[in-house]
Amino acid sequence: MPMAIAVTGADLVLPVTDPRTPGAHVLTPPGEQDFETALAETADLVDRHGHYLIVHSRTLPRAHLHRLHAVRAMLESDRIALLPCDLPPLGLAVLVRQLRQLSVCDFGPGILASAGRLLAHYIWAGALLGSGRHLSRLPVELPADRARLRAGPCAVLAAPHPTVVPDGGFPTGPQFATSLTYATGSLADDRVPGELAPAWRVGSVHAVRLPADSPSWWGTPRVVEFAAAIPDVAPLYQMVGSVRREHCHWCGLTIIGDLCAFCRAPVPTPVADRRPRALTGPSRRALT
Repeated sequence: MPMAIAVTGADLVLPVTDPRTPGAHVLTPPGEQDFETALAETADLVDRHGHYLIVHSRTLPRAHLHRLHAVRAMLESDRIALLPCDLPPLGLAVLVRQLRQLSVCDFGPGILASAGRLLAHYIWAGALLGSGRHLSRLPVELPADRARLRAGPCAVLAAPHPTVVPDGGFPTGPQFATSLTYATGSLADDRVPGELAPAWRVGSVHAVRLPADSPSWWGTPRVVEFAAAIPDVAPLYQMVGSVRREHCHWCGLTIIGDLCAFCRAPVPTPVADRRPRALTGPSRRALT
């Protein structure tokens, strides 16, 4: 059975075209579920799936984040991984969809959980905003000259390269094949499917419901959120499979990257790379 993947809202589980792609478990907020029920629910998922990955936004309410850490601590399990994500809500949902696609492949849980950090760098996530008035409040570091924009609509790219384009323009899109997913709030603007999609040369366009957290993340309900990403599992598999694999010295999982998503142990730096800089410079002849 594939590793269980969980999210913090039902609107983060996007539809898929491949019937083999599993869904994701939707966590219940602390105010709607007591701790004992959450504990039993998590223990059951770990027992049935072996490993359990929770993907959540870094802007998740503190009470909910504390609940996740408390459940993991009570179960004393290195089979539960928490993956915080800087992407805006729709971009996060697209990332979760990619992880769901890869969960049926032959990757172990350590590689799959580590892949989230890699795949996030290849998701172009942004929004059209009715006004740039609240740009300074966005949970992303924008260019200083653009963060001060106040009036008029603008297009914002939150990841992977934060950018703000005023006056009806669009940020530069990805230079590889993608599919575009978008969601409309109260802003009446059809330029995402009508202009942005052709400009970015996306292969397909899909409309979904705006995630509930999007208005607060973007600072306004007058938003059309979008995310362009690799849609097919084959290139995703090739991308993840081509990364050098490491062995976690603490929990024993095979991982990619420099940090185990489950036990949070860093990959040790090779001895040759730990030598003091002063001892690794060019050799010099001794003075005689």
